[in-house]
Amino acid sequence: MASPDDLTGGKTSLYAARKAVYPKRVDGPFRRLKWAIMAVTLAIYYGTPWIRWDRGPYAPDQAVLVDLAHRRFYMFQIEIWPHEFYYVAGLLIMAGIGLFLVTSAVGRAWCGYACPQTVWTDLFQHVDRLVDGDRNAQIRLAQGPWTAEKIGKRALKYAIYLTIAFWTGGAWIMYFADAPTLTHDFWTGQAAPVAYGTVAVLTATTFVLGGFMREQVCIYMCPWPRIQTAMMDEKSLLVTYREWRGEPRGSTKKAMAHPGAFGDCIDCNQCVAVCPTGIDIREGPQIGCITCALCIDACDGVMAQVGRPRGLIDYCTLEDVAAEKAGGTARPVRKTLFRPRTIIYFSIWCAIGAAMLFTLGQRTRLDLAVQHERSPLYVQLSDGHIRNNYTLKLRNMETRPRAVEVTVSGLKDAALWTEEGSRVTAAQRITLTLAPDSVTRVKLFVAAPAAGAARQDFTIATRGLDGDPRGDSETIQFDRPPADNQEPGQ
Repeated sequence: MASPDDLTGGKTSLYAARKAVYPKRVDGPFRRLKWAIMAVTLAIYYGTPWIRWDRGPYAPDQAVLVDLAHRRFYMFQIEIWPHEFYYVAGLLIMAGIGLFLVTSAVGRAWCGYACPQTVWTDLFQHVDRLVDGDRNAQIRLAQGPWTAEKIGKRALKYAIYLTIAFWTGGAWIMYFADAPTLTHDFWTGQAAPVAYGTVAVLTATTFVLGGFMREQVCIYMCPWPRIQTAMMDEKSLLVTYREWRGEPRGSTKKAMAHPGAFGDCIDCNQCVAVCPTGIDIREGPQIGCITCALCIDACDGVMAQVGRPRGLIDYCTLEDVAAEKAGGTARPVRKTLFRPRTIIYFSIWCAIGAAMLFTLGQRTRLDLAVQHERSPLYVQLSDGHIRNNYTLKLRNMETRPRAVEVTVSGLKDAALWTEEGSRVTAAQRITLTLAPDSVTRVKLFVAAPAAGAARQDFTIATRGLDGDPRGDSETIQFDRPPADNQEPGQ
């Protein structure tokens, strides 16, 4: 069996040391789009816990809250209980299909614009430019000796990193408790230890991943690029270099001296200089390309300066590039986006969303669960009736007290009462008051004539008495002694 040395001709390292990436500042429509998305996403992340939403006196007033203590999830007017976790699962499925849709249409646009790693890395890179200067200044500072200026700039930059990372971790825990209260408790030392631990972990991970590992996370650590690469095809819009137009490369001087001998690419390397992952898009599709399109802005700027048409690097499908190389024309963008694959993804996404909205609108806020007590299975009363005992769990999912009615059907001449009542006060229906946003346990006694089947199905139902008649019901069994084996009553 051949050894690795035999196959490679020597020992080959599987590890490549990281090459520092210093992206150059660039301006253009895609850069401005990244600015806008970064501002919106950061505002949503840091600001959402502070949005108030009035749900009445019996529920928290934080718009978005994951209340682990009471096992609730609040999102504005929507309240999700533990047994309704399928709504959260539905949102996760929609998010996954949404990523499939974006990937099939415009490649890794999620990675380039909205991924948290991208957003925070972009923010940290702007901190680099603020403190150290643009690309050339950063390179000179990194390669220069450790002077007082370098130490001071590094200390200032890392302090800003830590501040951003700390507020990132601090904002995260605000989603799990009332933000103003938790902030006060955190700074006065009264918060739970898990709050301090969570902030410490998220501060460290944000500082390291956003400040130092950056493109390494996108290329090596994150599994999503591999998934996206498998999902993209020749019809996906990607950031593409039109090599048929740009090659062979040559400077403007060479192009002027030899007309027609060189392509439009002047080999200025501006596309490489602005890339946040440090790749050369001219080498073709790569896993390191996050489709941020900053190279398009850089290349279009250079083309404008040298008097050549834009689009040497552009959003384009591999299929259209091949057609253009053969002398044809590219398809309109709308036809590229609206193809069967993307339409199917979009239809599935919309169907799941519509189904969730429909069920949210139709769901009852009053649930009933019934458990038949088996010890004893039944009790024969002094008047000859048979009594069965049941435990009701009435779930009031509204943030207000509710008056509800409990009735039975399918059990002739049945009488009901609770622990607070008696056989004397038994009736065919009872009224209960449920606490807001809680589960109320009630012990229900049901008495019926002894004549009948040894086991009979009947229904216990509940409905609201406060304007919303919707309720819930459950079919349960009523047990009697066999007709030939009745014992004296108790």
